[in-house]
Amino acid sequence: MRPVILDFFGLQIQSYGVSKALAAIAAGWLLQRELIRGRLSGEHAFPLTLAGVVGGFAGAKVYYLVEVGSDVSLHDLGGTGFTWYGGVLGGTAAVLWIARRRGLPLWRLAAMATIPLAVAYAMGRLGCLLAGDGTYGGPSDLPWAMSFPNGTVPTTDRVHPAPLYEAILAFATAALLWRFRDRLAPRRLFGLFAIAMGSSRAVVEIVRLNDPVVVGLTMPQLFSFVLVALGLILMVGDSRRDSPARRKAIVGASRA
Repeated sequence: MRPVILDFFGLQIQSYGVSKALAAIAAGWLLQRELIRGRLSGEHAFPLTLAGVVGGFAGAKVYYLVEVGSDVSLHDLGGTGFTWYGGVLGGTAAVLWIARRRGLPLWRLAAMATIPLAVAYAMGRLGCLLAGDGTYGGPSDLPWAMSFPNGTVPTTDRVHPAPLYEAILAFATAALLWRFRDRLAPRRLFGLFAIAMGSSRAVVEIVRLNDPVVVGLTMPQLFSFVLVALGLILMVGDSRRDSPARRKAIVGASRA
């Protein structure tokens, strides 16, 4: 693993930060294409992406510090130590604020953002893998198990590469959403996204090292179940079968 990609006269370029920057750029580019395809202005893409990044990192860091509590250290205040569900809450709040100020249709925007979000999440998790930031799983003797002796949070034990699992599942989610983006109404597409992402994290959490909080479940698993429940509500609540005319209207509105 390579936490530091380049050390230029003491200035370190870290894989964690590079991955997050590339993820934001990819998300912005994909969202711009989706906005244009849906006959909305592509100029909204990067302001929305920036809001999501800033709000997401702020929410993830604040939630992590609250979890750490009195055990917080200078290391925790640095470039690592984030809680993903705090990031979801912070990023969502920031994007909603910008979208409302710009008068954008929220459900259509949410549906358009699903693929960019899944791709960005996958890229970000690959950065976690390269950095060896401690988000790996427990000990494993599987052929693909890894050790992180030079990681930000080092371990010489062979462990589950949990960030890699999440990246693969997130890319698979993006592919699934791509397949159904013209077949489902916006709320149902976002519901599918919530179910897929929540289920993926809940499954990966089985091999992670987070402590259980309720009935043997970790906090990320509980939050994942909330996402899945939200997705099911959206899918069932808008479950009337699309007529050919309605489906044609959805596809027509999505293509530039």
